[in-house]
Amino acid sequence: MCFVTRFNCAHGGEWVRQHTNLCLLGQPGTGKTHLAIALGLAACREGIRTKFFTAAALVNQLETAQQQYGLERLLNRLDKLDLLIVDELGYLSFSRAGAELLFQVFADRYERRSLLITSNLAFSDWGQIFQGERMTAALLDRLTHHCEIFEMNGESYRFKESMKQKKPPRKKA
Repeated sequence: MCFVTRFNCAHGGEWVRQHTNLCLLGQPGTGKTHLAIALGLAACREGIRTKFFTAAALVNQLETAQQQYGLERLLNRLDKLDLLIVDELGYLSFSRAGAELLFQVFADRYERRSLLITSNLAFSDWGQIFQGERMTAALLDRLTHHCEIFEMNGESYRFKESMKQKKPPRKKA
């Protein structure tokens, strides 16, 4: 049985209602985004208010809202979401201000709303994202307190598929 089916059928969206977080960690091409989208769609079908962002897009929106004096309005909209999915955390670096805004969003959701985060970085490397050990430690303390963590290791699906297409057909003997 696939992960999405097992996780959703076993929990029926209950993990979001219980304000549990979900972290999908692993190398590129291992299906993290695919699973995040599938779980987000399943949550929507359960009537769970869900929004998907890449980490870079969310930080850009937060910084723009702050510059245009609309940060409080954006934070209130995000707070109304039962499930916030943040994809590709760690692929792009942020300014210090952007990292602090993202920290604020994550910390504000602690024990009140759910986060689903995908990252190609191990937790030990999140200091690169949040530009400091103290902020990173505080975030990970909150994020992982009620969290399901899945390490998705293995070879990239895209790489495997591209290698299959490049192999010459076998000759029949």
